[in-house]
Amino acid sequence: MQKVLIIEDEPAMVLGLRDNFEYEGYEVLVARDGMEGLDRALKDRPNVILLDVMLPRKSGLDVCRELRSKGVETPIIMLTARGQEIDKVIGLEIGADDYVTKPFSIKELLARVRAALRRASRQVVEIKSYRFGSVALDFEKYQASRGGRAIDLTAREFEILKYFIQHRGETVTREQLLDEVWGYDNYPITRTVDNHIAKLRQKVEEVPTEPQYIITIHRSGYKFLG
Repeated sequence: MQKVLIIEDEPAMVLGLRDNFEYEGYEVLVARDGMEGLDRALKDRPNVILLDVMLPRKSGLDVCRELRSKGVETPIIMLTARGQEIDKVIGLEIGADDYVTKPFSIKELLARVRAALRRASRQVVEIKSYRFGSVALDFEKYQASRGGRAIDLTAREFEILKYFIQHRGETVTREQLLDEVWGYDNYPITRTVDNHIAKLRQKVEEVPTEPQYIITIHRSGYKFLG
């Protein structure tokens, strides 16, 4: 289920957006001011953000600017009651993906959200290197270390980690891993994934039995918190 984060302080607007997006099958998250919105965007990893320009505590423009500065690439659609061209220009320059002026058609907004999600799904982020905890990964040379000492990861383990990193903060099912990393569609033995994850934890976790980064989500799969 796709998650939409609505960062908006007008109760009537929030209610209308929530009802319509839930009816369309989205999971809806809500933040009532810019500070809360920034925190939820970083913590909850929504698939798309609807961001009002005029917000208490921190403006929508500042929220957008800070998210982009932190490397968050989630599609952001700015919402504003102001029709000034300068707002639109600034919003797009600091990294917003789209811009809708109130009052707007909910059908148009839904169409823009779907378009933004399609564009985002086509973007393949090429990861050359990555660090989490004391682990350093080099995906170009297929080299890894923990605490400055080399660790021996298989090509499959590198691919699992790359997929986790690309979906960090999201619950990833065993079936997703089998399909995307192994290339097996509906492969029957999901125990294959569990065995690989257990071996991978031995190499990258400080305490493999109490993992900090590759977390098991009961009856669902795994979540990477690096």
